[in-house]
Amino acid sequence: MATDQNLMLYTQLAGFRLVVLANRFGCDTDFSRKLHDRLVDQLEAGIDRLRMIMALERSVLMGDDEFAEYQLEWETGIFARLAINLLDKLEIDFDTHEYRINGGDWVIALTADDTGVDLAYPDLVSLTEDELGSLAAILKDITRETGIDVRAARAVHACWSES
Repeated sequence: MATDQNLMLYTQLAGFRLVVLANRFGCDTDFSRKLHDRLVDQLEAGIDRLRMIMALERSVLMGDDEFAEYQLEWETGIFARLAINLLDKLEIDFDTHEYRINGGDWVIALTADDTGVDLAYPDLVSLTEDELGSLAAILKDITRETGIDVRAARAVHACWSES
């Protein structure tokens, strides 16, 4: 990405951070405040990574550091895969038939008994616009204007009870 593109993206993320902070004042539930706080944290992480990328670009242009070019390539690759997860993150290892939610312990999805073998992974179910409230429009704007995928979903398993 070119330096001017990074600067534009930096400005957009900083602007969205301010919008989310202002929008947080209208929250009437702890859940909504938590979602806003998580989004602010994720936007700040993206801003910090962009700062690092822009500093590395300056270093490469000035020829100060030979290692900077490799580090810049690495950081740019990581940023290109950036996605914001506001609620649950589900990781599945299909080789071992295990999954984990939000970086917790790995859970075996494979069960066996005298009736046979069952393989059951949880699904990610997106929050509804009612659950997201005023944050729904902001999330759509972030994705549309920056290209960064914003996910607001909870992990649900068929055998888990709704509570």
